[in-house]
Amino acid sequence: MQNFISVEDVFDLSDLIKRALVYKKNPLLDQTLGRNKRIGLLFLNPSMRTRLSTQLAAQNLGMDAIVFNVGQDGWSLEFEEEAIMSGNTVEHVKDAAPILGNYFDILGIRTFPSLKNKEDDYSELYIKQFIKYAGIPVVSLESATLHPLQSLTDLITISETFKEKRKPKIVLTWAPHVKALPQCVANSFSQWINAWGESDFIITHPEDYELDQKFTRGATIIHDQDEALRDADFVYVKNWSTYTDYGKIYTNDPEWMMTNEKLALTNSAKVMHCLPVRRNVELSDEILDGVNSIVTRQASNRIWAAQAVLSEILKRQ
Repeated sequence: MQNFISVEDVFDLSDLIKRALVYKKNPLLDQTLGRNKRIGLLFLNPSMRTRLSTQLAAQNLGMDAIVFNVGQDGWSLEFEEEAIMSGNTVEHVKDAAPILGNYFDILGIRTFPSLKNKEDDYSELYIKQFIKYAGIPVVSLESATLHPLQSLTDLITISETFKEKRKPKIVLTWAPHVKALPQCVANSFSQWINAWGESDFIITHPEDYELDQKFTRGATIIHDQDEALRDADFVYVKNWSTYTDYGKIYTNDPEWMMTNEKLALTNSAKVMHCLPVRRNVELSDEILDGVNSIVTRQASNRIWAAQAVLSEILKRQ
């Protein structure tokens, strides 16, 4: 694994999940693997779980982890090639990234889409520029279109909680929200579940909330949430804004919020969410505080997902 940007960077997905679960049982198994190695964690937007879990994962492997908030702790960066830098940006990524490549052994980058220009966001310019100029492995801590560490975490959580000898039915359901959110988590979850190939995968959302087909191809799309939820084993709740008419909110129908009444349609499904969550908007209190919620377990598994990825990169350095 040279970089970790999407599921396409993973050679053996099942093996990566197994490795994460081994680390969960024995966090310090490879505590010398990253000795005398440094990871730089660069954040172009806020983070809590991704930031802390990746720091902990790196430390479990013996690495030094240094966090830098771009634009707050240092200069605002320019990413466009041949830019005339007469505006707010102070330093070009092609000047900054090679230095970071000399400071660190691995770079973790977290970016966020503007939700204004689909072509710009879906070009993944920011993270691609770091890959181009840094000269060291780059790990996505979330990008404009994908959140691979979250998706690996999700598969780890599903794998350790489903023990029946059949494929689980997994439903990704859109939920209402107070503002327009990116498609990153939904895109990524769809991509990873389809690549895993070990489930009956359904995506349900109101009309006009279709995701990019390059991520959802292989899933069944249903616009009737109740129909989609029937006999589900896992329900992943997440909001996203429109993709075709980019970054819009067409509906905020509270009827799409997950409740115990809707959960009764499922096979006593485990309920998942990537966090942070708007209580009683996306998910009701009764769901989040109920026995079917595995949201806390899911978030806690972020450490083992990051540790498995970092170990894979370190073993090849």
